[in-house]
Amino acid sequence: MLQLNNVSLKFGKRTLFEDVNLKLTSGNCYGLIGANGSGKSTFLKILSGEVETTTGEVIMTKGERLSILKQDHYQYDEMRVIDVVIMGNERLYQIIEEKNELYSHTDFSDEDGMKLANLEAEFMDLDGWNAESDAATLLNNLGVDQTFHYALMKEIPVKDRVKVLLAGALFGNPDILLLDEPTNSLDLAAINWLEEFLINFPHTVIVVSHDRHFLNNVCTHILDIDYVKIKLYIGNYDFWYESSELLQKQMRDSNKKKEEKIKELQSFIARFSANASKSRQATSRKKMLEKIELDEIVPSSRKYPYIDFKIEKPSGKEILKVTSLTKEVDGKKILNKVSFTILKGDKVAIIAKDDFVKTALFDILCGKDKNYKGMIEWGKTINYGYLPQDNTSYFDTSKNIMEWLGMYYDIKDEGILRSFLGRMLFSGEDVFKSVSVLSGGEKARCMLSKIMLEEPNFLVLDEPTNHLDLESITSLNKGMEKFQGEIIFTTRDYELNSTVANRIIEINEDGTITDRKKTYEEYLELKK
Repeated sequence: MLQLNNVSLKFGKRTLFEDVNLKLTSGNCYGLIGANGSGKSTFLKILSGEVETTTGEVIMTKGERLSILKQDHYQYDEMRVIDVVIMGNERLYQIIEEKNELYSHTDFSDEDGMKLANLEAEFMDLDGWNAESDAATLLNNLGVDQTFHYALMKEIPVKDRVKVLLAGALFGNPDILLLDEPTNSLDLAAINWLEEFLINFPHTVIVVSHDRHFLNNVCTHILDIDYVKIKLYIGNYDFWYESSELLQKQMRDSNKKKEEKIKELQSFIARFSANASKSRQATSRKKMLEKIELDEIVPSSRKYPYIDFKIEKPSGKEILKVTSLTKEVDGKKILNKVSFTILKGDKVAIIAKDDFVKTALFDILCGKDKNYKGMIEWGKTINYGYLPQDNTSYFDTSKNIMEWLGMYYDIKDEGILRSFLGRMLFSGEDVFKSVSVLSGGEKARCMLSKIMLEEPNFLVLDEPTNHLDLESITSLNKGMEKFQGEIIFTTRDYELNSTVANRIIEINEDGTITDRKKTYEEYLELKK
């Protein structure tokens, strides 16, 4: 159990949290949500003891073990994968190290023997004999190939290093589990396994995630950071979202009635105050007016960007035809005689185990990669907008946001452009920030702004939710649903796949494709 008593955290004049009182109990999974910069990751660091509170205290039940998902996999480059997982239980790993050191002694003393006996007893209590097999099971379940288990971390793919750190956090059945964006870089199979693991996990979990479907599946409670407070809601993300929206609506409706009553009273007073016969009545109405108070509606600190993909001109009958597309990398065909035709109304989700393969396809479609065989034929009426997964090259400039956007869209009226950027959450002096220093989320919103101003009739989106917060993802989701043109996209976001896609193209491991005119849910049922 974790208990927070009057916890506050301040950095100079800025207050992140104030008077937080919470009791987080075993058997529950708490989804931690809040706007970018609200302090979600910092709150996890407070719980782990990495950051000290300004006031108040965090109390953990004596004897319980807390585990946290580490973020920097490069610090373990020289360690074996299996050891990094076992190190998730620091005390067990320490015992193993001490044992190995004692057994290496050539001159073994009685004191060494006593110490070793105590270590062996503790080792057995912590189920040390099964440590390697338990670690291997976790790695297998997350999709880390067995050939990597005893390799050094620096020798395995980056996407697998993230899985190793996750396995380390889960290792050894911790009493309290803190997970900051655990689904990042995970494939669908690994996400599904993690969901099942957390659903059945008997202890306390606090998780930060931008994956709405994941939060809905695993969370029993939501911790909402807003206005330096952290409020606890029972239920998953959708329940929190719908209930908070309903509460706001009820408060607005209540205030609307009061506002109408105030206007009625003000009108009466204005009309009759000068009339002697009505003056007493007017005075009583004035007293009524003074007693009416509007309920305080505290608007959420969350801001939703306005994402709406307008079309300059509709697409014609011919949209996109791909014929016998073949792409080789290091002698392997990652795309093998791929053929498909995009039809009117298609919103196609591309599915593949390897992110590189999907990005390779998108780069070819959009002309970034000319080294392939086969034919790509775009319809004459098609104007596509491309959102690459890696947008680094677009921001290698000292231009500010206004100047940067002006490179792609010539607009004379600065007021119109500033108004547009304001709807994309770049307000005031923000528009004069150099694009080279923007955060990942800000760059993603810049790229979406660029595409919206271009008004394409076809969207090519490679992992469009990367770096976006929940609010931006929600807005993007709605924008893609409303879009009147055609889309080809890839994302790990379950909700985006299930609400937008009406066709699934799966790239198989041999580079061929399986093309299904089905929804994402129907596709998953087939895969089962």
